[in-house]
Amino acid sequence: MTHFNTSEFLDPVRTQTWSNGRHLVRCVRVIRETADVCTFTFSLGQPVLFFFKPGQFVTLELEIAGQRVMRSYTISSSPSIPYSFSITVKRVPGGEVSNWLHDNLQSGDQIAVHGPVGQFNCLDYPAEKVLLLSGGVGITPVMSMARWWFDTDTDVDIAFVHSARTPGDVIYRHELDYMSSRIGNFQLHLVCEHHDVGQVWGGYRGRVDINMLKLIAPDFLEREVFCCGPEPYMKAIRTLLEQAGFDMRQYHEESFDATPARDVRQAEVHADEAQQAELVELEMVRVNFADSGQSVEVALGCNLNEAAAEAGINIPKACGIGICGACRVRIIDGRSSMAHNGGISAEEIEQGYVLSCCTQVDGDLQVEF
Repeated sequence: MTHFNTSEFLDPVRTQTWSNGRHLVRCVRVIRETADVCTFTFSLGQPVLFFFKPGQFVTLELEIAGQRVMRSYTISSSPSIPYSFSITVKRVPGGEVSNWLHDNLQSGDQIAVHGPVGQFNCLDYPAEKVLLLSGGVGITPVMSMARWWFDTDTDVDIAFVHSARTPGDVIYRHELDYMSSRIGNFQLHLVCEHHDVGQVWGGYRGRVDINMLKLIAPDFLEREVFCCGPEPYMKAIRTLLEQAGFDMRQYHEESFDATPARDVRQAEVHADEAQQAELVELEMVRVNFADSGQSVEVALGCNLNEAAAEAGINIPKACGIGICGACRVRIIDGRSSMAHNGGISAEEIEQGYVLSCCTQVDGDLQVEF
């Protein structure tokens, strides 16, 4: 069994931490949630801890029809699973970006993202009891919060209330059922406006009103409230709470229809700077993959696993941080440097093997793969 040094594994030089700025990330998974909702998961070739406050968002920088387009989406995953992050996107009729993402973004594609940013999050407003209210795809930030509390074994009392059009439109349905069945401090309440013929539904019907809220969380006046959804939904929730005498200092909301202009503008500045940097000629090197007969020209310093992906080659990897050894390949000739975390032995290194997930291309390479 191969052992690794824990202090090296946690060394910030080896494992970087996400910070607000422009980052090139690769889509590693596309998950169909409902008929018109998909989750897109992103990571980097080298180990990066994607830490953020549950509820924050990123801004995607895309090129659509030859034009740069910026659009913000809440992070739906939890920082408790730190080596990747996800966004969940609903296809909107006529929506330029949502339709492009659903129709074009695939596993292996690289895009630029900016962030994370956002004041709407659960870490800045700690509470013993919370009420999470969401409508439609507004579930994403509160789901990030719920996942964080669930994964970290918190004792926060969580009342999770989600409203959808029909049972088939409930996003994360199976995961929510799983979470509610595993811990006693997670109470799930799903509300559907209607259900189609043949659909079995045993949850709440209609829309959230004061009577329904009193059944769901009789102590709602004592809870910290986090709310997200379309503006009409949030307006109705605000009115309901105000009329009930709720202390609105304990109310926090985020509309997925609106993003602070300053954050988008900052993302645009980052994008402009990157565009200028791209005008500077990069030193390029060639990586040849002998077994597959493929080769690719990449920028000096590129990650080897990323270079393989650019050549259309999938080098399997599991951990992505140089522990498991799944992405081991042999360098036949050329210059490279590796910063692993114990997933390869000294004997293997002597034989020319490297872990592609944590190997940098330092010159032309010949790879046995």
